Amino acid sequence: MHVEITREYINEVEEAIERQDKEFILSSMADMYAADITTVLYELDANECKYVMDLLPPEVGSEILSNLDYDIRTDFLQNFTSQEIARYVNLMDSDDAVDILNEQSVQRREEIIALLDEDRTPAILDLLHYEEDCAGGLMAKELIKVNLNWRVRQCIEEIRRQAEDVARIYTVYVVDNRDLLVGRVSVKNLLLSKDDVLIKDIYNPDVISIESYKDENEVVAVMQKYDLESIPVVNIQGRLLGRITIDDVVDVMQEQAELSRQLMTGITENVEEDDSVYRISRSRLPWLIIGMVGGLLAAQFMGLFEADIALLPAVALFVPLITATGGNVGIQSSSIIIQTLSSNTVIFEHFGQRMLKVMLVALLNAVIISVLVFGLSYLFRRDITLSMVVSVALFSVVMLASLMGTLTPMVLDRFGINPAVAAGPFITTANDLLGLAIYFAVAHALYNL
Repeated sequence: MHVEITREYINEVEEAIERQDKEFILSSMADMYAADITTVLYELDANECKYVMDLLPPEVGSEILSNLDYDIRTDFLQNFTSQEIARYVNLMDSDDAVDILNEQSVQRREEIIALLDEDRTPAILDLLHYEEDCAGGLMAKELIKVNLNWRVRQCIEEIRRQAEDVARIYTVYVVDNRDLLVGRVSVKNLLLSKDDVLIKDIYNPDVISIESYKDENEVVAVMQKYDLESIPVVNIQGRLLGRITIDDVVDVMQEQAELSRQLMTGITENVEEDDSVYRISRSRLPWLIIGMVGGLLAAQFMGLFEADIALLPAVALFVPLITATGGNVGIQSSSIIIQTLSSNTVIFEHFGQRMLKVMLVALLNAVIISVLVFGLSYLFRRDITLSMVVSVALFSVVMLASLMGTLTPMVLDRFGINPAVAAGPFITTANDLLGLAIYFAVAHALYNL
């Protein structure tokens, strides 16, 4: 059942740990989901977490460890012996088990592997060979597969046997005598077919799979495109190796979204609120320095028009409007392109039509904004020429910023650079400099400064 985790309950748990009230902890957590217990553990210190975990059934403990964030889990497991970790790893899906093993030192990893059950070791050792960010690193070895030449009766018996190790059955995969993936068969077809019917007469050869060496981004793209709950993983020859389930893909999508958010907000590392002051500062400082340099360049650039500003000081009043609008338009345009690129859409198909649409949107926005700023600036300043300068400059800046915000991520992506960085200080600084150049050029032309 769902339990609301309140500060009062956390305090009660802490008090129960202090007086070693095992009955309260076990009774209050007996009907809680592992995810809710995980939320409670986040509020406790390492020793308190260890005390609670020792009381819980190993099955619940293994699920909690699978749910913990990487940084917290690494510190958390320092309080556990290799034998205790092995007990939990034995109860996990192979992909979760490998994640935990990869987080350990080489010596401790070998100790844990030596303590695992014999029937678990081969699958885990096989997965350890894969990089974490590829399909092989995401997959689990636990799945349901049947042979093409089996009869329905034999298949159902095999499914019952294999299902003991598979928590969620999405699909029954069909392989040939060489273990090559040839298709899939639904549980419904198996149940509705007679016992002596061969699988090759009822299976569906239409199955979407992915090679083990494919990048995790490609896995996400394929599962999103075809709306899959799981996808089989094969080697280059087509041999069935394992499967990737939707929960693993959701984790990757969350990581991608978090990385993009951090890059777009000027954070270079994966940091959390509870990280050290040094690490948080280090993650933010490079982009702040880039922004500072950009600001200095903009100030130096304005110095070129110092004489013009001296003749007409009112021109300087609208500089923040020009730079802020250009930056906002650039960020908006680049965010849309980055989202399209991250979904693996072929953005260069019908490139001319896409760019025409982008520029039409920019034109509409530019016209509306420039008309509004013309009216408001004239209302406040009663200077028709100044209003015209600001209006024309803002129109030009919106058009140029839309073009740059669209093209820059695409160019970076073509050169293999993460386009999310384009939405940071780079586009903003470039738009500031170009916006100021346009603004003062228009002012110089209309005022004949």
